[in-house]
Amino acid sequence: MKFNKSEEQIMKYLWKLERAYMKDIVEEFPEPRPAYTTVATMISRMIKKDYIGFVQRGSVREYYPKVQKSAYFSGHLKEMIGEFFNNSSAQFGSFFAKKSDLSLDELKELKNMINEEIKKRSKND
Repeated sequence: MKFNKSEEQIMKYLWKLERAYMKDIVEEFPEPRPAYTTVATMISRMIKKDYIGFVQRGSVREYYPKVQKSAYFSGHLKEMIGEFFNNSSAQFGSFFAKKSDLSLDELKELKNMINEEIKKRSKND
């Protein structure tokens, strides 16, 4: 699944807010904000695509994301690793560590997180 740019922007706001009314979503946009009707049209399309759900509260709808942020970005990461790194997570990790602008502290923090995940998975095996 791949969102277009407008859909991705709306999803970012919904992921941040978790649940929101139309006015809340529109207010998240930087100035100059898009027209209320433009956002409403986008959200209607996203409901039809099953990206967003809603609960009717009187005359207004409270929207929520049906696509989880972690699942969406995990899919994109897998796609990128497949396309650019021959399906090799190790090649991606090496590229990321060498070519990113991470500080030494950030690299150490990343290493610690990886080591923790290794420990966790080792216990489950």
